[in-house]
Amino acid sequence: MNEMTLAYWNQYWKDSEEHPPTDVEAFQFGDDANTLAELVVSGKKTATCSAHILYEIENEPLPYVGQYAIVLNAADRPVAIIQTTEVTIQAMNEVSEAFALAEGEGTYIEWWDIHERFFSELLYSYQLSFAPNMNIVCERFTVVDRFNAKE
Repeated sequence: MNEMTLAYWNQYWKDSEEHPPTDVEAFQFGDDANTLAELVVSGKKTATCSAHILYEIENEPLPYVGQYAIVLNAADRPVAIIQTTEVTIQAMNEVSEAFALAEGEGTYIEWWDIHERFFSELLYSYQLSFAPNMNIVCERFTVVDRFNAKE
């Protein structure tokens, strides 16, 4: 986590009576970090998904309800703090239209095309292939703070 992001995180918790979680991650969404970050800040993007198999390969814990994360733009500048409100694992071809629309990237068909391309490229780098019934981790989240509101 860079200095600016850490300062933002600490500022967010400064007046809280709670202790800040220690397992917070700072990350960029997808392959168009600026556009996706703007969708988060505007409230149009309230969900995301990831390939379940990569958690196993990379020995990473699954996301959980209540988890905080700091969303970064393409320049690694923080734009918002989000908190996970729901986590499910399901086959990609069983994802509901409502969930796809909550990702904020257009229609269900556009969501499918974007994610099929993204997962195909990502999985290829692990010598794996995309399958329509592959399990994905579906997360819903809420924005708890916007960085620009602090500037």
